[in-house]
Amino acid sequence: MRIQAVVWDIDDTLFDYTTADRAGLWAHLSAVGLPHAYPSPEQALDRWREVSDQQWARFAAGETTFEEQRRERVRVFLGEELSDAEADAWFHRYVGHYEAAWALFPDVLPVLDLLAVGYRHAILSNSSLSNQDRKLRILGVRDRFESVLCAAELGVSKPAAEAFHAACDALGLAPHQVAYVGDHPEIDGRGAADAGMFAVWIDRSSVTAVTGGPAVPENEPAGAGPTLPVDLRRIASLAELPALLGPDTRFGAPSTFG
Repeated sequence: MRIQAVVWDIDDTLFDYTTADRAGLWAHLSAVGLPHAYPSPEQALDRWREVSDQQWARFAAGETTFEEQRRERVRVFLGEELSDAEADAWFHRYVGHYEAAWALFPDVLPVLDLLAVGYRHAILSNSSLSNQDRKLRILGVRDRFESVLCAAELGVSKPAAEAFHAACDALGLAPHQVAYVGDHPEIDGRGAADAGMFAVWIDRSSVTAVTGGPAVPENEPAGAGPTLPVDLRRIASLAELPALLGPDTRFGAPSTFG
């Protein structure tokens, strides 16, 4: 049976989170001053991303709330024992700069336009609905998606199969009828493949994409790093997605993948 829908990740898949995050933090630090713990802005930017990844992993594992992971990012980054109100105030000032840098990747709208006929679309994110729904509206693409599902409300996060199956259930489709596109090879790629979906890893750091085979960079030994599913398709640009879904999507026709 052919692919009938595409479920999308948001951050670093549709939305250039990494660039916005770094630009936002840099603007914020320029306004409030570089913390004494960091000898250079670049070290501060790298540490912010490291702390953000750590705290987000705790949230995804159900160890903390969405709001508390934000507060802990600030406390750990600054190395200070801040009250909730103080941490919230610092984070909200950062958010103002971060949101000013929000942008879609340039390949997003052309592909969404191309796949508008013949495919249904939804979102599955490991964030919160209030955060991601607002983001999609500000970026002007909320109406492209039938449903937006997020871990905070679902009570389960990717890569758990239950999260992916919830997205399929929202569409009324079986997993093998749905493609999932995300930027993380394990959380998105392996998770979707293990859930029985047509898994696509958007690897924007890759110069040459490898499709239809093991997701191993050309300059990386086959035994290096985690072993990924052989049915995980890897692309370097969303412009490659229509060809994976079916040869006729270029003309706006339904996919014939089956």
